[in-house]
Amino acid sequence: MPRHFVAVWPPPAVVELLEALPRPDVPGVRWTTRAQWHVTLRYLGEVDESEARAALAAVDAAPTEASLGPAVGRLGPDTVIVPVDGLDDVVGAVELATLRLGERPHPRGFVGHLTLGRQRGGGRTALDGVAVATSFAVDEIALVRSEPSPRGPRYTTVALRPLAP
Repeated sequence: MPRHFVAVWPPPAVVELLEALPRPDVPGVRWTTRAQWHVTLRYLGEVDESEARAALAAVDAAPTEASLGPAVGRLGPDTVIVPVDGLDDVVGAVELATLRLGERPHPRGFVGHLTLGRQRGGGRTALDGVAVATSFAVDEIALVRSEPSPRGPRYTTVALRPLAP
């Protein structure tokens, strides 16, 4: 069974901003691609897709503004990220609607971020500390199917849920 998660996809202007960041070929670093850039609101794991669609349809949240930055940082020693704020209310609504579905939410709670790369063994990359500051409107969330591949996971949006005030 494929894995699923609920996410926010950044708009094209944000994707272009991220794509312009320096990502040199460095041993041990695997950069994510524009097709993989998202903010995970809730990881569900291996769940029945029809049940996940029904849970997504039950999410009751208002549109919001997501803020990226202020700079590229780390989530643990190996994950290169851009922090993302402003999604806590949406995450709460997603968790409520998906409470009985999939894996439990991470015990540390929601840490909003967009993953730019992974680095085996930690260390520094050309992106560490690079300023990234922008925001974008979030007016829908997505149920995404994740399928493994040799070049990293492939993501397919299987359902969208508009957010309403």
